[in-house]
Amino acid sequence: MSRAGAPPISDELSRRFLLERFSEYLELELGSSPRTREAYLRDLSLLATWASTRHRVSGAAALEAAHLREWVYEQKDQGRAATTIKRRISALRTWYRFLLAEGVVKADPSEKLESPRGWRRLPDVLTVREVEQLIDAIPLEDAMAFRDRALLELAYGAGLRVSEWCTLEVKDVLLDELVVRVFGKGGKERLVPIGRKAAGAVGMYLRELRPRLEKGKGEGRLFLNSRGRPLQRMTAWTILKKIIERSGVTKPVTPHTLRHSFATHLLEGGADLRAVQEMLGHADIATTQLYTHVNREHLRQVHKQFHPRT
Repeated sequence: MSRAGAPPISDELSRRFLLERFSEYLELELGSSPRTREAYLRDLSLLATWASTRHRVSGAAALEAAHLREWVYEQKDQGRAATTIKRRISALRTWYRFLLAEGVVKADPSEKLESPRGWRRLPDVLTVREVEQLIDAIPLEDAMAFRDRALLELAYGAGLRVSEWCTLEVKDVLLDELVVRVFGKGGKERLVPIGRKAAGAVGMYLRELRPRLEKGKGEGRLFLNSRGRPLQRMTAWTILKKIIERSGVTKPVTPHTLRHSFATHLLEGGADLRAVQEMLGHADIATTQLYTHVNREHLRQVHKQFHPRT
């Protein structure tokens, strides 16, 4: 099958993805311009080739939402312009209207695709050295040093949301098993492994400081303020800001930056995406996949910096 401006695609592949019939639909039913038809068919030819070679998708009916999402995000990774990606999503949605009308599919997996305008930009991610700078910036002579060090080690070591910093209870930290039990959004429970440094910092805080802070008003919470009450979000944020100021780290840092850094460092180290999803408590793996794009950008920067022929 040959079309001006479109990548070469076999007649068999075109038939399995119904591209000729879609071309007729665009022209006869929608009255699309030749330019729009050419662009949409070019985009869908690229998708058909990609899906059949990358995932061995047999045809239009076998495509799944995960395939579409991966293909669209790959466009972003390749540096495609937002206008190009937006048009390709439009081509997909028009194609699925055609497939639904023809009875080829029963649902439209393109419905939930985010357009470039809707993509979220992740905040800056700290390097491992910058995380160490933050932790090392807590002066040991400070009265609350054991708490603050435990707070940062656990926030980064378990990828916690700031709300989870404050709601963790003493009984949720299983130091012997190197595991923390976290109740995230909607009260959903997850178990997250922690390293020995985080466990050691929490153990020191539990032995040396928390018993002195607890005045019967701690409600079983792990992290308490200087008056022995459960730590609140704004207090936790204030603690982090003071540590940032002392650390010399110049990147913008929020409590969520530690969570983003946790996920990114795991993926850079070769962690499985599903495992990271579980540790972060994401209901949808598409949310976790955002971190793979940060990871790939990191790899591109490393390649550009160190490869002799870039």
